[in-house]
Amino acid sequence: MGSEGYLINQFICARSNTRYDGWGGSYENRIRFPLEIVKAVRERVGTDFIIIFRLSMLDLVEQGSTHDEVVELAKALEKAGVTIINTGIGWHEARVPTIATQVPRAAFAWVTERLKGEVSIPLVTCNRINTPQVAEDILASGQADMVSMARPFLADADFVNKAEQDKADDINTCIACNQACLDHVFKGKRASCLVNPQACYETELVIAPATAKRKVAVIGGGMAGMSFAVTAAKRGFEVVLFEKSGALGGQFNLAMQIPGKEEFKETIRYYTRQVAQANIEVRLNTEADSDTLRDFDEVVIATGVKPRFPAIQGIDHPKVIDYQTFIREQPELGGRVAIIGAGGIGIDVATMITEPENQTLTDWLQDWGIDPT
Repeated sequence: MGSEGYLINQFICARSNTRYDGWGGSYENRIRFPLEIVKAVRERVGTDFIIIFRLSMLDLVEQGSTHDEVVELAKALEKAGVTIINTGIGWHEARVPTIATQVPRAAFAWVTERLKGEVSIPLVTCNRINTPQVAEDILASGQADMVSMARPFLADADFVNKAEQDKADDINTCIACNQACLDHVFKGKRASCLVNPQACYETELVIAPATAKRKVAVIGGGMAGMSFAVTAAKRGFEVVLFEKSGALGGQFNLAMQIPGKEEFKETIRYYTRQVAQANIEVRLNTEADSDTLRDFDEVVIATGVKPRFPAIQGIDHPKVIDYQTFIREQPELGGRVAIIGAGGIGIDVATMITEPENQTLTDWLQDWGIDPT
């Protein structure tokens, strides 16, 4: 693990290596540590054993390695016995996002491509590769020899099997939210997945056939409602899903409109498809009432959250609008806008007001001060 600012990477970079002995100072001295590790591992495991070294090809911090230094180390690693070089992007301390949902898909494949031809061993690229097609495009274009994924397998453990069977639409796509994987891990909690609550709970959240078949009404066609409906149907219940609007997806339909959160539409696609495949009856534009629900054995409420209206004088003024209405209707705004609330939703609204739409990868790199040359 020679990247992301961990120990090996700290030896490599002048930013963190302030030693005065034979392990610091010149670049040759600073890369002794990774090379000695590789040599020792190769000696212990023999020749017929795969060693993958994750090389930080773009540190994204001050006093990080230059491209020429990366090439020098890659060649030395190959000589020392590395079988495959994986691409590491950015230190955890870097201010530039590298795996967040706002990062374009395959945004750093060009970094791996720059090392092509410098070494003869396979190169792996990674970061924000979340569909089979993105992976295929990278390989077909020759940007890398292999692709590496992590979070997509939390979102869907059958990713590879579904890709092999040409069932990409059945893959529960990673939306790079980091809320249940990295956020949990960095707090010492068990990793899971926002779009797949069963991830890492497979032996506890077991979906078993129901002993008694019941008729269940689910009120609300957002993520929670659809997820529950699909799970209940898998258990053998007869499920009817009620949604008072004309589309499934709930507030993810709002979230996906925020620049940088376009991935949220993938979750809507996945669960909508799951609902259809489970033969769940969906009643759109239907607001359930007591008469409608009279014949059901169980009723599950999944109606989502509502915006809070603080008790501020003037809250009912015509120029005050709640975030749901703003995102849904996108009215024209005046030149000066005050946003009350600086949480995630407040930031999303600010982003929607100020960020340009349909940014290209070049635009995104330029915004974050990354010069591909």
